[in-house]
Amino acid sequence: VQLQASGGGLVQAGGSLKLSCAASGRTFSGYVMGWFRQAPGKEREFVATITGSGSSTYADSVKDRFTISRDNAKNTVYLQMSSLNPEDTAVYYCAAGRATRPVFNAAFYNNWGKGTQVTVSS
Repeated sequence: VQLQASGGGLVQAGGSLKLSCAASGRTFSGYVMGWFRQAPGKEREFVATITGSGSSTYADSVKDRFTISRDNAKNTVYLQMSSLNPEDTAVYYCAAGRATRPVFNAAFYNNWGKGTQVTVSS
């Protein structure tokens, strides 16, 4: 499956952004989807994951601020980000893997989008 992330940009602290990740292929619902991010000089970190049936899990750092969702009919996964702060600045990546359970480990995912930059100004 090929992934294309979009929706990044520059936003002030406290603002919101919605990322989208469009996937190719006809078996999208069979993939667990994840969002990860990588800030300059830091390792890639888990943000959120959602199974094909819609079960979602979040990193503690984004819980109650970010919402992951998916539309299997449109082969798209979303990440609604609210109450953004400068620590959320990073390149955000979407990823896909064949599983029916939530997956937090980046090493599991074998399909990655190119990433979209999110910059939060203070």
